[in-house]
Amino acid sequence: MADSSQRMPEPPADAPLKILLLGDASNFHNCLAGGLRRMGHDVTVASDGTRWMDTHRDIDFARRLPGKAGGLLLWLKIKGMLNSRLAGYDVVSVNSTSFAWLRPGRLRTIFDHILARNRHVFVSALGTDSLYVRTCMAGDTPLKYSEWRVGGRPSAYAQASQSAADAWLSPALSDLCDYIFAKTEGAVTALYEYDKVCRTVLPDSKVAYGGIPVDTSSVAFSGINGHDGKLRLFLGRHAARTLEKGTDKLCVAAQRVVAAHPDLCQLEIVENLPYDAYLQRLRNADIVLDQLYSYTPATNALLAMAMGKVVVSGGEPEYYDFIGEQDNRPIINAVPDDDDALFRSIEHAVVNRSALVDRGIRSREFVVKHNDVAVVAKRFLDFWKSKF
Repeated sequence: MADSSQRMPEPPADAPLKILLLGDASNFHNCLAGGLRRMGHDVTVASDGTRWMDTHRDIDFARRLPGKAGGLLLWLKIKGMLNSRLAGYDVVSVNSTSFAWLRPGRLRTIFDHILARNRHVFVSALGTDSLYVRTCMAGDTPLKYSEWRVGGRPSAYAQASQSAADAWLSPALSDLCDYIFAKTEGAVTALYEYDKVCRTVLPDSKVAYGGIPVDTSSVAFSGINGHDGKLRLFLGRHAARTLEKGTDKLCVAAQRVVAAHPDLCQLEIVENLPYDAYLQRLRNADIVLDQLYSYTPATNALLAMAMGKVVVSGGEPEYYDFIGEQDNRPIINAVPDDDDALFRSIEHAVVNRSALVDRGIRSREFVVKHNDVAVVAKRFLDFWKSKF
């Protein structure tokens, strides 16, 4: 929050808010902005479009050149906006330390300007940051598994990505992450896992679950279709994140299922598509293979569910209990530590095709109830306004 000598007066209780969503991940902030605008608020998204996804933003933070030159140009661009386009908001919500692709010292400078020139500043806990990595890798982590640790041991991703872990846990980035969480007025979380992690450093009064927003009104239901009599298993992945998301194991399991039942199913794999192109391919899927190390369905799974697809993703009982859902549990839970069980869960869906249509309908109902953008936007607003 801005220093009291500089703080702007609070808007009337029922007045539209001027909101800045700083940074993005998988179209989260852009989708949330649409929901907030429908509620009458003035919302600006400043991000790099989640790099290769190229999602919509109002202020472009993309790093256009590689190396130091790209960093310097982006730094100068953002620096020139600090007193104009990045100032004067009622609410700013920052995507932790990933709001711009710059080194920690420059991010700290930008963040301090954001604090000083806007009314209320919060964190949107949307993805990996130093707090999440540190907590996942600790012996007393509140999560029984994650992309960093499975069965009490470092995961395949952690073992292959020591440099990534070292970067997240470096003093400069770790200190910046702690500073941001300490200086903001609270965090709204995208996933059950992020919520559990945030509560290890913040009191419950400063954390609220938001969930991932999906604009269900713009996502047409297409359901289970089949192609030439075969179910289409669909795996969309980022080529550089296969170990992190567990899509390597999902791919092997799906290939085993296709090999065992070539008359019933086929597998389509796509990599690194822009967001809009990816959605077009997703609409032709029947069973979507999302990720392995999550308790919670993330953006890819939720979009597929909104289309009426069946997803293999995070669907742990802890997550359903956390959101208060006891009746509709449509996700095929992807188990991270048993390759045969993963194969059997996908195979069971394929050979019991008659049950898929109903599961797809219930998937759509689940997203409308728990993740429609209006539902998620209200959670964000309610928490933000509780701190005014």
